[in-house]
Amino acid sequence: MEGGGRPQPPDTQMAEAAPPQQPVYQNALPLMFPRMQIPATPSYGGRFTQYNIFGNIFEVTAKYKPPIMPIGEDAYGTVCSALNSETNESAAIKKIVNAFGNKVDAKRTLREIKLLRYMAHENVVAIRDVIPPPQRECFNDVYIVYELMDTDLHQLICCNQKFNEEHYQYFIYQILRGLKYIHSANVLHRDLKPSNLLVNENCDLKICDFGLARVNTESDFMTEYVITRWYRPPELLLYSSQYSAAIDMWSVGCIFMELFIRKPLFPGRDHLHQVRLLLELLGTPSETEMEYVNENAKRYIQQLPNYPGQSFSEKFPNVHPLAIDLAQKMLTFDPKQR
Repeated sequence: MEGGGRPQPPDTQMAEAAPPQQPVYQNALPLMFPRMQIPATPSYGGRFTQYNIFGNIFEVTAKYKPPIMPIGEDAYGTVCSALNSETNESAAIKKIVNAFGNKVDAKRTLREIKLLRYMAHENVVAIRDVIPPPQRECFNDVYIVYELMDTDLHQLICCNQKFNEEHYQYFIYQILRGLKYIHSANVLHRDLKPSNLLVNENCDLKICDFGLARVNTESDFMTEYVITRWYRPPELLLYSSQYSAAIDMWSVGCIFMELFIRKPLFPGRDHLHQVRLLLELLGTPSETEMEYVNENAKRYIQQLPNYPGQSFSEKFPNVHPLAIDLAQKMLTFDPKQR
């Protein structure tokens, strides 16, 4: 991860955006897990405490007190909330099971910890602690402690919470402000999607999950298979090995439109269907716009029907014209134009 510059201070040459007067209400959000009290069992002479969460043992230092409650889950483990008795601050604890079982998972875990310890910004989630194992020879699972947020943008989009123009403006402002800070360190996030944007009831937003992030150096050969498919830009779908911070901007454009239409903009069933959805909405790219893709991908595009593209304003008549204009500037085939 060497080579990234120090992030610039929370800047801000960007115009300020005020929080919405109408908050998002926690009782409008779907619960991923039922509310329950998890019994605590002291271990290692009281230095640690064990909690059995749906058969999954959480073992954390004793300063993290009940109530311990499951609040989320992903492919890498379960996330629980707890109270740090030393700071009296609520925290989110993520257990990454068998974190060193293979090189990919180990690299992802270390990358997340290293980058978040380095960053400090209002719109980037803060890492509070990494809980050491009770015994070094049994260091298999990693517990990372983050600041606690109420929910994520995916949950908000899926529930019946209504948004107004203030919500749209404040959310996109914070996403772009946090991303500007991340990119100032020459770091690409590479996995922006609604579930990686944490939100609290005051509509404060923080970018999380830096497991796929990396320092951007022009000489590097980069893997194409990053970013969840629905938010993946054309240069990755069309197998370009060289890409830039523009990949994150494409993802933001997809997320921004999803806020309005309450469903993914490009919900491809597979890789080829994803390409088709892009072409149907944006139109077939020109020769100039396809300069960055490899020859096989270019031939594939050329053998498809010529798509004229659709008018955003006609397809999305309920979206404000200024929002349409911003989204279209982020959703261009040519990365240099985003």
